[in-house]
Amino acid sequence: MATDPGDAFTLTVLGCDGSWPGPGGAGSGYLVRICDTAVVLDAGPGTFATLQQVIDPAEVDAVVISHHHHDHWTDLFAMDAHARFGARPRRAPLPVYAPARVAELAGSDSTSMLEWHEITHGARAGIGEASCAFHRTDHAEETLAVRIDGAGRALGYSADSGPDWSVHELGSGLDLLLCEATYTAEHEGTAGHLSARQAGAAARDAGARRLVLTHRWPTVDAAAVAEEAEAAFGGPVEHAMIGREFEL
Repeated sequence: MATDPGDAFTLTVLGCDGSWPGPGGAGSGYLVRICDTAVVLDAGPGTFATLQQVIDPAEVDAVVISHHHHDHWTDLFAMDAHARFGARPRRAPLPVYAPARVAELAGSDSTSMLEWHEITHGARAGIGEASCAFHRTDHAEETLAVRIDGAGRALGYSADSGPDWSVHELGSGLDLLLCEATYTAEHEGTAGHLSARQAGAAARDAGARRLVLTHRWPTVDAAAVAEEAEAAFGGPVEHAMIGREFEL
């Protein structure tokens, strides 16, 4: 663990499988660290195990959940249990920023160490050094993409979305776009997600400086996804992998 984060802005992948975890994989989850602030962005199944390898969970300042699908939030239960019974129990509840449906499914009244904050399209939240802005995507019920600004840099996270949403909603000047690329072009229209081709084109049109692909179905070939995204993006792309850290 870094003892002097300075003005660092990093993204660490806790899980990146789309819709279900593959063998040895985990659902969607990422740790964003800006200076002394630590935010967990989505908490899919299996992500809490990785989180404990990179940071003491007691040092997490808040959790942001994009939407109610189980592959994006169910490790909140593990975080709640650890906050109560871990070696370093939390002194105060852990703030969770999420659409109302997530709190409903989680049974917010029964999770004593989670402090719920409802977010919706157009909402903003300041979490330490992180400034978050939320935008609804083209996905089931209320799914929220997020732009996180801090330390003079900007991260965009698409969450889950179909093609009828534009990364432009997150604004200009994205240093890194973490974008779902669930499958390749032949699957377009079969589910409410982006193909690698669509992800690459969206990042190119939004002027994102870097593109990191995530949420790939475990049955879809990673090389095919990368090739398709690079052709549309017009340059190299990177893959989210468990434990991989990106510095903005």
